[in-house]
Amino acid sequence: MAKTDSRVMTAHLPVAMADKVEQLAQRLERSKGWIVKQALADWIAREEERDRLTREALADVDAGQVIDHQAVQAWADSLDSDQPLPAPR
Repeated sequence: MAKTDSRVMTAHLPVAMADKVEQLAQRLERSKGWIVKQALADWIAREEERDRLTREALADVDAGQVIDHQAVQAWADSLDSDQPLPAPR
């Protein structure tokens, strides 16, 4: 098995959360470390995606690619009507 570089990190968890990690580890027949590593990897991926989307949205704003608030409000208000407006672009 190939050895990868790693580093030990510690974190204080609420007892209830630590208990759930232990229960999951037993149920999945995995180590507690594996469970925590998976959870942290998923959280990091979500945070990186959120950051990317935020930067993309800010670039759109800087480029003037925005939709007028009144147009969005009129569209939203029309959704309850018999003839909803097309989504603003």
